[in-house]
Amino acid sequence: MPTPVTSLTDLNLNNTYSYADYLTWQFTEVVELLRGKIMRRMGAPTDRHQALLGDLHAHFHTHLRRQACQVRIAPYDVRLPKPGRTADAAIYTVVLPDLCVICDPGKIEPRGCLGAPDLIIEIVSPRTAARDWKDKFDLYEEAGVLEYWIVLPQDNDISVFVLDETTARYRLVGEYAGPGPIPCRTLPGLNLNWADIFSENPA
Repeated sequence: MPTPVTSLTDLNLNNTYSYADYLTWQFTEVVELLRGKIMRRMGAPTDRHQALLGDLHAHFHTHLRRQACQVRIAPYDVRLPKPGRTADAAIYTVVLPDLCVICDPGKIEPRGCLGAPDLIIEIVSPRTAARDWKDKFDLYEEAGVLEYWIVLPQDNDISVFVLDETTARYRLVGEYAGPGPIPCRTLPGLNLNWADIFSENPA
């Protein structure tokens, strides 16, 4: 059995790690694995980040009550394995999205989600912008996450990307930066308005 790791400083950040390694880590710092590389959290979320996340979660949770789809918020492990490689030692990507919606109950396990959620929302901070717009964008696209929302608190803006069935690439289907409805392809019955999120949490 691997020896538990109690400090992040005991790890070589240049090495490649699996979910099996991740399970042995017992330090308090929150990290993610992106293609086997350790990604550290870049500071605690701001108050506004948490307020926006709380309101988004409330709307999704209310809508999904007594439905098959489930909503989860960070910290919540989402493992994104390669096809047919679901053993702990064969998984090299573990992310903690701010919010995700999972419509296949078979993917929900005691340790988190195994497989791509149907929808992921990331709330961007200046420190995480490159990771959310590039690294995670590419990972979620490759893993088959059907819908990806990027929330920009500083601009009161939400960009919505949907996975194209033909190309398996994301395409921008809407950018919402002012009052009006925000459609959700994954949950077409969700009644979400820009003002419900940003007017209640002014910058």
